[in-house]
Amino acid sequence: MANKLLTKSNYLLGLQCSKLLWVAKNDKTRIPEPDFSARHNFEVGDIIGVLATKVFPGGTDLAGLGFMENIAATKKAVEKRETIYEAGFMKDGLFSRGDVLLPVGEDEWDIIEVKSATKVKDINLHDVSFQKYVYEKAGLKIRDCYLMHLNSEYIRDGNIEAGELFVQADISEKVEEFSEGIEGRIKEMVGIINGSEPEFLVDDVLTMEYGNICLDDFMKSLPKDNVFEFYRMLKATKVELYKNGHKLMKDVPEGVKLSDKQGIQRRLARDGGKQIDKIEIKNFLRNLKYPIYYLDFETIAPALPKFDGMRPYQRIPFQFSLHVQSKALNGHDSGEPGGKIKHYSFLAEGVNDPRQEFMMELKRLLKKRGSIVVYNQGFEKGVMNECATSFPEFWDWYTENIEGRVKDLLDVFRDFDYYDPRQKGSASIKKVLPVLSDLKYSDLEISEGMFASLEYERVTYDPSVSDEEKLKVRDNLEEYCEMDTLAEVEIVGALGKILKGMKGSN
Repeated sequence: MANKLLTKSNYLLGLQCSKLLWVAKNDKTRIPEPDFSARHNFEVGDIIGVLATKVFPGGTDLAGLGFMENIAATKKAVEKRETIYEAGFMKDGLFSRGDVLLPVGEDEWDIIEVKSATKVKDINLHDVSFQKYVYEKAGLKIRDCYLMHLNSEYIRDGNIEAGELFVQADISEKVEEFSEGIEGRIKEMVGIINGSEPEFLVDDVLTMEYGNICLDDFMKSLPKDNVFEFYRMLKATKVELYKNGHKLMKDVPEGVKLSDKQGIQRRLARDGGKQIDKIEIKNFLRNLKYPIYYLDFETIAPALPKFDGMRPYQRIPFQFSLHVQSKALNGHDSGEPGGKIKHYSFLAEGVNDPRQEFMMELKRLLKKRGSIVVYNQGFEKGVMNECATSFPEFWDWYTENIEGRVKDLLDVFRDFDYYDPRQKGSASIKKVLPVLSDLKYSDLEISEGMFASLEYERVTYDPSVSDEEKLKVRDNLEEYCEMDTLAEVEIVGALGKILKGMKGSN
């Protein structure tokens, strides 16, 4: 029986995990369908790939052809020395297809690989090194290799100019470096895909570029309070602990250097209970000034700048939720839960730039006094700063009245003033909320921020979406964003109750 074909995508999987390579080649049914985020990335990649061809106009486009058709058409285009989009070569059981193959001189070619990122990554260099290896085996003379990626400094002004949107990085020397040992790696991978299923190795955790079913299965197989739940520990350190037989946090010897927070996790794994620093929690709550504004934003960050004056991946806020608590239940700033709360929201309508209206509505609702509570202030502050920079009429309002009033609820959990082992080493709001409240994101149609962003883009900018579908999704978006600020209210309230229930907390 002939060996199975090793493709470029197979090679990139094999660099990450031998088991993943085998499963992808021999048991694809075990790999779940791409989620909404992956599908969106594929679509963006296709759009950017088409735009990139405008930098090298007049080429032969082989995208969309069947496997063997592509190979045959590539051969003809090579003979005619045409610029080729999606050229495909098969040789000695290897197959690779690239974005742009450019004829140079009398008989040489340049490889131009297009990526939607704004910088060169190692995985890109491995990608091009495999292309070059296969192309040269097929008889091509490769002169130089380039990675064409988005220019992070590009600012849109009118129609997108493809020549300015992209940066071409000469990666020829790096490709040579990453090509060292490639023949041996390919031989090993060919053996893997044609052999029996390998075991998942814990060292594969270090080489994983993306999440996948093999990594997920490994993590699910681990008992609770395992070393991979250590907070902000390097992956290499976790793997070393695991390989040395210290699979559980409680088993890590005292001689192993841990951060203060990791030490708290080990102690709780051994002794049980939770970490509650009542003094720091009390300080946080007492520093909240009423009225309290619980605030959360949703944004999109399109790879291609959507409006004039914007850069690739610049954030566009399209929605906010705001819960306003007028005063504490007992009438003073104690942080005790139960004060009257009112909800406000904003969700942009139409296809025009929503940022100015977004900021105007924020300015209307955020009065001159009171704390503004967010979860991860770098995000909300960053978005407001970018908007105020783009629309200077908001600059003084933001810098003089808003910026200094923002209080980051994440600090309580990032600093381990409160930590419950059920958080599994995470301080994210979706891990904190279940240990302090019965509220559930899982009850919502939209329960994740990336999905919210993609759904907003879909129903706002896709003219084929029906009015009924648009209304349904917008309702779901309102529910999701409201849950984020309601979660902040619940968490602050729960912290107040914890302090009230602790002897000597006053």
